[in-house]
Amino acid sequence: MQPRTPLLLCVLLSQVLLLTSAEDLDCTPGFQQKVFHINQPAQFIEDQAILNLTFSDCKGNNKLHYEVSSPYFKVNNDGSLVALKNITAVGKTLFIHARTPHAEDMAELMIVGGKDIQGSLQDIFKFARTSPVPRQKRSIVVSPILIPENQRQPFPRDVGKVVDSDRPEGSKFRLTGKGVDQEPKGIFRINENTGSVSVTRTLDRETIATYQLFVETTDVNGKTLEGPVPLEVIVIDQNDNRPIFREGPYIGHVMEGSPTGTMVMRMTAFDADDPATDNALLRYNIRQQTPDKPSPNMFYIDPEKGDIVTVVSPALLDREFQATVEEGVVGVIVNLTVEDKDDPSTGAWRAAYTIINGNPGQSFEIHTNPQTNEGMLSVVKPLDYEISAFHTLLIKVENEDPLVPDVSYGPSSTATVHITVLDVNEGPVFYPDPMMVTRQENISVGSVLLTVNATDPDSLQHQTIRYSVYKDPAGWLNINPINGTVDTTAVLDRESPFVHNSVYTALFLAIDSGNPPATGTGTLLITLEDVNDNAPFIYPTVAEVCDDAKNLSVVILGASDKDLHPNTDPFKFEIHKQAVPDKVWKVSKINNTHALVSLLQNLNKANYHLPIMVTDSGKPPMTNITDLRVQVCSCKNSKVDCNAAGALHFSVTSVLFMSLFSLACL
Repeated sequence: MQPRTPLLLCVLLSQVLLLTSAEDLDCTPGFQQKVFHINQPAQFIEDQAILNLTFSDCKGNNKLHYEVSSPYFKVNNDGSLVALKNITAVGKTLFIHARTPHAEDMAELMIVGGKDIQGSLQDIFKFARTSPVPRQKRSIVVSPILIPENQRQPFPRDVGKVVDSDRPEGSKFRLTGKGVDQEPKGIFRINENTGSVSVTRTLDRETIATYQLFVETTDVNGKTLEGPVPLEVIVIDQNDNRPIFREGPYIGHVMEGSPTGTMVMRMTAFDADDPATDNALLRYNIRQQTPDKPSPNMFYIDPEKGDIVTVVSPALLDREFQATVEEGVVGVIVNLTVEDKDDPSTGAWRAAYTIINGNPGQSFEIHTNPQTNEGMLSVVKPLDYEISAFHTLLIKVENEDPLVPDVSYGPSSTATVHITVLDVNEGPVFYPDPMMVTRQENISVGSVLLTVNATDPDSLQHQTIRYSVYKDPAGWLNINPINGTVDTTAVLDRESPFVHNSVYTALFLAIDSGNPPATGTGTLLITLEDVNDNAPFIYPTVAEVCDDAKNLSVVILGASDKDLHPNTDPFKFEIHKQAVPDKVWKVSKINNTHALVSLLQNLNKANYHLPIMVTDSGKPPMTNITDLRVQVCSCKNSKVDCNAAGALHFSVTSVLFMSLFSLACL
């Protein structure tokens, strides 16, 4: 009997399962609306709905319980607040508290026109699990504030209110403590007149779970009138932390031939969420076993403890081969030897190897070395450590020639190879890539375009990422090296030569903190929306016409505009009236982009400068005035002579002006 040798356990454990789904991260526990205002009615009618409340703990509202600060009201199961009897005066404020095993929150009903009722606010304290019993002379009334972590914009947002029923006129509320005037400063603030408490940013329970604040009232000189009174802010846990295996890869050992139930190893995962909630309740299972031979379920993991034990017959536990390879590398990783006593010069000796299991992605190939008859196992597609750190292949070997009758291949004709993938520092990856945004051209300098996102494939190395600009042809962009926010450093111009088909392309780098660091490249495509910032222009700007022409048409003008529709055509062509009278020249529209310039009478041989005004269809429109140079030439005997015209240099405006001046002098 062969000696027993250690067997390497290679199983792929699933990511630890949580009792809540990923969609929980989009749900914020608590009341959908926290503050309500109603006018004081003549009477609250028994069982008549006053308002409807919406509360969710993001887990189905199991065992939801409501409490109201006044004993004359209750909240029905459908969230409607009703009076238990006909009642007239209930005070200025009602507080409604909702609680489930997973979350709790407070809503406030402000009764406009209601009258104070002494002692009616004292019932608020029955909601606080940790609040002290108020002293008889204290008029500041506080209730613990419950705020879910990971709240989104907008900020600041009201989260609670402090009430002082005997506050002197002109006095103010003051809030102090860690999170206000102590580090981390500025998280909470209080409206000094109304007592409304607000939070200014997102909270993280895993950083700080509770804040102990203090409220007091002061006179106009800042002198304390009453307090300080403790105010506890409790951060409600969200399922925002994935469970992780802090160590790894995990390698378990078990002796081949070990009895069923033999302990192999213990897996321990960690979750940063509140251990007092289901958010940190972990369960384990084996997601995949490779290969699934000789049994698809050779091991079992205790779902609560993480203990892995054998569950198959001792005969099925057999020791195999091992190999290692760096991720991203291709080539031969191991040679398998085979023993065959047949003639080496025949096909009965030459071996043919086949991978029969564990190669679904076709990442491995095996070929026979013709000199040694060894099986050369190679990686042909780069492996990814973060996807799978282990691969197990089942390889079969046969002869090129078939076996003679009554002889068959035995168990020794197959071999199992366990391949361990070694982690290599890989460059960060941008997602998405390319990144695409759309903005109007000419937006103000300093405008934020987007925040890029790059992740490090080496998830187990816990590296940091810094960002930088790689290619910015026009020099328009800047990126924050820490958070990846991209903003503008110059005016974006759609008509720039660096913009192609209204798209500007820039490249960014994401650099991790590895040794040596690895770099990833991301592409940003900025689609620039057109703004009417370019005036149209005409062409041609020079024309010729004969001084005795019967056809008084001079030239067909076209107009063009660097902008896009609707900031281009149809164009409006006009003679600039302030410069040229209408009785000599005429401009007629041909279509949206062209117009005909013609004479109303023949002119003497000379050069004339005609100011043409062209306007686009943008809102607001843009106008350009261009001088059209018209050469009136002598055309005799099929010869065109414009030489003399070039020497005159009189414009129509000059001729008319001198004529009018001469008339004025007579």
